[in-house]
Amino acid sequence: MKKKIVVAICGASGSIYGIRLLKALLNMPTEVFLSVSAAGKKVMVHETAYTGGSPEAFLKSEGIVPHPEARLRVYEPDDLFAPPASGSFRHHGMIIAPCSMKTLGAIAAGIADDLIHRAADVCLKERRPLVLLTRETPLSLIHLENMQKAVRAGATIMPPCPGFYTRPRTLADIVDGTVTRALDQLGIETDLIRRWGDKDLV
Repeated sequence: MKKKIVVAICGASGSIYGIRLLKALLNMPTEVFLSVSAAGKKVMVHETAYTGGSPEAFLKSEGIVPHPEARLRVYEPDDLFAPPASGSFRHHGMIIAPCSMKTLGAIAAGIADDLIHRAADVCLKERRPLVLLTRETPLSLIHLENMQKAVRAGATIMPPCPGFYTRPRTLADIVDGTVTRALDQLGIETDLIRRWGDKDLV
């Protein structure tokens, strides 16, 4: 079955991670199911060249040329009839990049009041991979306890903390490192970075 990945972008700083993740996935024969929260769109406007139009048009303007067999399907957060809202919809996992503390709190509390929260809740109950690129610092006890609850329920918590052993030279290199490690959690291989053990690295 073609890889089907659910992606969400929430209202934390770091929308560049979600955009780079989409670019990486759409360069493969992958079907991507995307939802961007209202706050996520506002942050994208502030942090990127996004002007509030359709995500598809923005990705095209960013020079993203999808693989011939790639598909991007975009759903509004209030669309609880979208495929990822149902446990009977089969997919290979979900990544929320970035994941706000509000979204983390909703997931940890089992509050499925929109498509993003519901899709994450479905991943947990169906035992599918759920990767949360949580973005906040410093972390309060509430944040840490919510992370603990999410991990116990089956999520992977992945704050976008860069590793420097790959010797990144640009911001894009740092972002690619985080995106690669996030995709590793879903068993998706990329060649975005050099890895530990590569002859030209060690």
